[in-house]
This record gives sequence, structure tokens and C-alpha cells, in this order.
Amino acid sequence: MRPQILKPLRSLAGAALAAWLLAGVAFAQWDDNLLKPFVMDHRAAAASSTPSPADLSFLSDRPAGKDGFIRIQGGHLVRPDGKRIRFWGVHFTDWSPGSVEIPPKEDMPMWAATLARFGANIVRLHFLDLAAPRGIVSNTGTDTQSFDPQQLDRLDFEVSQFKEHGIYADLNLNVGHSYKAGDGVQDFNRIGSAKSITLFDPRIIELEKLYAKQILTHVNPYTKTEYRNETAIAIVEILNENGIGIGYRAPTPYYENELTGQYNAWLAKLLTPDQFAKLRAEAGVAAGAPVPRLTSAEVQAAPKDRYDLEVSFYMDLENAFYQDMAGYLKNTLGVKVPIIGTADHGHGSASYPMLASLSKLDIVDGHIYWEHSANPAPYNTPMVNDPLHSTIVGLSRTTFAGKPYTVSETNHPFPNQWVSEGMPITASYGDFQDWDMIITYTFEPKRAADWKPYVGDPFDISLDPVRMTEFAAGALIFRRADVEPARKIVERTYSRDQVMESKRLPATEQPYFTPGFPLSLPLQHGVRIKSLDGPPTAAYPPDDSNPIVSDTKQLAWYTTPDKTGVVTVETDRTQALVGFLKANRKTLKNLSADISNNFATLIVTSLDAKPLATSDKMLLTAGSRVTNTNFKWDLVNPRNVTWGGSPSLIEPVTGTVVLRNLKAAVSVTATALDGSGKPLGAAIPAKKTADGWSIALGNPVTTWYVLEVKRH
Repeated sequence: MRPQILKPLRSLAGAALAAWLLAGVAFAQWDDNLLKPFVMDHRAAAASSTPSPADLSFLSDRPAGKDGFIRIQGGHLVRPDGKRIRFWGVHFTDWSPGSVEIPPKEDMPMWAATLARFGANIVRLHFLDLAAPRGIVSNTGTDTQSFDPQQLDRLDFEVSQFKEHGIYADLNLNVGHSYKAGDGVQDFNRIGSAKSITLFDPRIIELEKLYAKQILTHVNPYTKTEYRNETAIAIVEILNENGIGIGYRAPTPYYENELTGQYNAWLAKLLTPDQFAKLRAEAGVAAGAPVPRLTSAEVQAAPKDRYDLEVSFYMDLENAFYQDMAGYLKNTLGVKVPIIGTADHGHGSASYPMLASLSKLDIVDGHIYWEHSANPAPYNTPMVNDPLHSTIVGLSRTTFAGKPYTVSETNHPFPNQWVSEGMPITASYGDFQDWDMIITYTFEPKRAADWKPYVGDPFDISLDPVRMTEFAAGALIFRRADVEPARKIVERTYSRDQVMESKRLPATEQPYFTPGFPLSLPLQHGVRIKSLDGPPTAAYPPDDSNPIVSDTKQLAWYTTPDKTGVVTVETDRTQALVGFLKANRKTLKNLSADISNNFATLIVTSLDAKPLATSDKMLLTAGSRVTNTNFKWDLVNPRNVTWGGSPSLIEPVTGTVVLRNLKAAVSVTATALDGSGKPLGAAIPAKKTADGWSIALGNPVTTWYVLEVKRH
């Protein structure tokens, strides 16, 4: 996906929207006088000869893939020896001015070391199929069927550096490829990246295969390996956020006619002459004329037989495409790693027809964002107050029994002022649902060495001092599986008729599009789809429990009438308090807090893999609001903002954190870290109290600390 400009919110009149904002919780807590500069500095970290005390590169074996290919066993991604591997990573995609998709070679060792230091073990290589100088496709000549040598060399070196630092790659094939006259693509200058057309046009499919062959059979001179044989490639994705379904309209008449022709050829193979004649009469066309496809406006009222036929056509079309492409990748090119078709990304409507084909491939994948900048209202609201529509619930609808589940795009986009809630909730519930991969969109490798430190677009976490430091905590939580997987798995089945009719369900049924399904269920138990061609979905009892507690008893989601929600994470190695901690105080086995911030996220996680009660070294992240200097909200239209610039600002979390029930501890210290991960002055001694070891937060200004415990 590409970051989209913040769009005006047209669903509410200006005055009404202003009243909504001023009356609601969205802006109630923030006092700009509390903001202090705090910036990330990855280049300074790389230039230092002293490692950060929060360096997480020890989590990864080096080089990536040293023992062989990632494979699937028992419904999960595993190493060659059968041991589970959980991937936690980022996109490596830059949208800053003058950016390139692949950084200069002189910067790659620094960027690879940076991601390893923050605990990433996978990157999603995304827009490679753009024209140079962003992607690897040559921008000279009359076609797009060759690669730019310099860009390809940069990619090869990039992959070699990631591999050396223990970081795998998720290689995307078709993402943003556009075409030229010499490609032989009809209306090449009118179809952009040809979304949906990629699934049915023979010439474009031919070019997709050519691109796949060119990249996968290319020998990387730095690793001496073809990409199809590269063990540091963990996953190959065929398409990104692509699909086709009932109501689709092609961008030009040529593709409209082509698809309608394919539909009628499909009908001719399926129907008797009498059935075909009846369908023509129903569609209001003359004998012998092609049956038109339904428009989106006609779908709801369409007769069931016509509707079912057309949905079945699209399902067959997608299935044929994915089976053909997956077969080409594996059987012709010899790809040895698991394959993703595309993501379940359209959570505004049911995707079960699309999942019928995607679930036949190796991995099922999902994308979701909390209040994406292109979405309609609401905007800038805290997810802790809306568990039933959280990103966790949205993603959980896609998981299949016996299949690895990956999340190759997710984020809490800036300038949402509650972003600190995103990472720990995603990592913790990802563990609970036993997902295999979580990738944040995106980490932007700034090309300019003197790039000013501020948050430059909604999705970039690289210079976000809250999301970036919490990313490190999330790596520990997710990769170690600190939260136990659900003890009970609720499997559901759908009849084929339910799958097809789900496209006619109203948007009010999202994200599950399963009427009567209690949306609290994914926060209590594991959820999986067992079949999309089986018995009808069973009825589920309603549930309005509060708090919503996981069956492992390690996660709890509290909501309140005054909208001061809190999520707690309580495991042996990680504990967290997320949300309105001042109004809704919670005490955990090893963690409590008394802070002045209305909203904040506190995560304490073991750095030595011991339980917190006996750990000698821990990471504490303390995040609240993050913004830019001179950033301004428009209270009439919250999507219109003054973005501001450098330096980035945070609202420091101030008050005290108490570490409780530490066995045999004689002293506890907290070392505040700067944006390069280096100590900010002397260690802060904790004070022994009746409740535990009390640590003062907020001075110096930071979002992360390393805690050290000395014991008897």
C-alpha cells in the first residue's frame, strides 16, 4: 500500500464535527505545554563502538536461513529442524522526498544493523516492481521487461546485508508494476498498476510470470545464490492488495469487454442452452447476446440465480489464477518457500469468496490499520475504548485451521494521538491467536544523512520515538511467544451459499460478516475458519462481558462508560498497562504505576528471557503522545492538519512505576536511553517501598529505559 494524503471528512458538517471533537475524549487530555523534544538517531547508534544496552540483535541466528528453507509444519512456519519461527518485522519502503525504494549500498549495513538491533527478523520487500530510481524496473526503453543494473545491484546487496544480520525477506512480486507501449498491454497508459486486471488479462499474466522468472532466477553476486534458492527468502507473495468480485468495473472498455467475454465463455461451459436463454431473458438481453455483468448498484436486488452464477465466476477466476501462478512458481521456477496469494485487506465488505481461493495456498494473510488516514469517520480515537472493532478482531476473521496466518501490513498511523496502544496490543494478541508473522508498514530508510528527525508521514515508524521503541518491546513479546496461545479454539464453517451471500451483507456486519457472531470471541479464545464449503455457520451465544479476558487469563480488556479503557498484559516475562491509566488504575503481579498522564502505555519485558520476578535485566518502554514541532489539528476537520517538522516531540510519561515481587532484589536501577539507544546520564536508583521498587519516570525525557536488578 502507499500512504495516502489525509483526506477531508465529508460525512459531518463542520460545526457538528467541531462540537463532536470538543465534547469527546479525542482532544480532552492533551496539553501542549507537556511536550518535550525527543528524537530517534539510528545513524549515531550505528556509528558508536559501544552497543546499546537495549540491543536485541541476539534474538536472531546469523545468517538468516543458515540451516535451510522456512517451511510449514503443523499449520505454522518452522525452521528446517521443525522449530517454530515467528516473524516480527517491517516494510522497508521510503516515501520521503527524494527517496528510493532501495537505499544506497553505503547505508545498507547501517540499516540492517538498526533493524536487527530493534528485534526485526523479517522485512517485506514491497515496491520493487516500480520503475527506477524507486524500484528495479528499467525506466529506459519502450517496455518494462528489464531491470536497472544499479538498482538490481543495490537490491542484491540489501538482501545480503539483511541475511548477514539474521533478517529474512518476504519477497513481493506484483505490487505497483505499470506498463509501457512496448509491453503489448492494451490501454497501458490508462490502467495504472492494473489492479484486478492482473487476475484475468492473458498478456498481463504473461508479464507477471516474466517478472517472477527474471527476479527469482537472478543470481545475487553477494550471496552467490539465485533468489529461488535463497534460504533467507522466507515467503513469496504473488500480489499485493488485489482482487476482483461482483460489481467490478474495469477502467477501460477493452477490459470490460474482455472480462464479460470470459464470463460468457464460462457460462457457456456450465449452462445448457435453455438455462443460458433463461439467464439472457432475466438480464434483459436478446437471444445470442452476451449476458452483462452486474453493476454494484444492481447487486443487492439481483435475482439469486444470476447473482450466484456471477459470484461463482469470480471465485473460479481467482482460483484459476492463483493455482496457475503458484504452480508456475513452484513447479516451473522451483520456488521452495511458502507462498501467499494476496492479503485479505478489504475489511469493509466480506472477503469470504476471495478467501475460498486464497486459503488453498500455503499461507493466509491479512492487512489492517487502526483508523487509516483514507478511512471515513471516526478518526483520532483510542482503540482501547472499542475492543469489538479493534485491529485484533478485524484480523482474526481471516485465520484458517491448519494454515499459518500472517499479517504483512498493520499500523496505528500518525497523527493518531493514541498510537502507543498499537504495538503491545498487536504483539500480545498476535501471540494469543498464535499468528506466524506481524509486519508493520513501514520503516523508511531516510536517504539523506542529514534528514531532520520528525514523523514525516502517517505510516513511517523509523523516526517515531514511541512506535519505534515499542517495536523493540513487541519483538520480545511476539518472537518469544510471551503470551500463551489460546487454550480453546473456536472453529466455524460456512456453506457455499453463505460465502456467496456474504457479499450482500451490510457494512454493519463487519468485520466478521457472520450475523450473530460475538465480536468479543477473538479476545477470549482462538478463532479459525474450518471450511468455506461445509455446514452453515452455527449460532453463537451473545457475549457482553467486561472485562473481556483471554482464556489464558493473561490478557484483559476493560471498557468503561466514561471511555477510559485499559488493556492489561500479565505474563511471566512481559507485563503491560495500556490506556487511561490515571483514571483506571490496575495492579499486575510484577507491575503497577502511578502516573500523571491521562493516557499512556507502560511495558516491562525481560531482556534475559527470565521471568520478571527473577530477571536481572529488563526493558521498560513508557509511551504517550508523539507529535511534531508546530503540528496543529484543525478542529473543524480533523483530517486537515498542519504537519509540522523537526524535532519530534513526546509527552513524557511522568510519575512512578513500581516493580513488584522481585525475588531477593537488593537494588534496582533504571537507565534512561536516548534516541540512539545509549544511556542518558547516570542510572536512576529505585526506591524500596512496601509495594515494591518504585522508579521515577520523566526526567530525563525518554520513551525507554533499561532496568537492572541486583540480588542476594
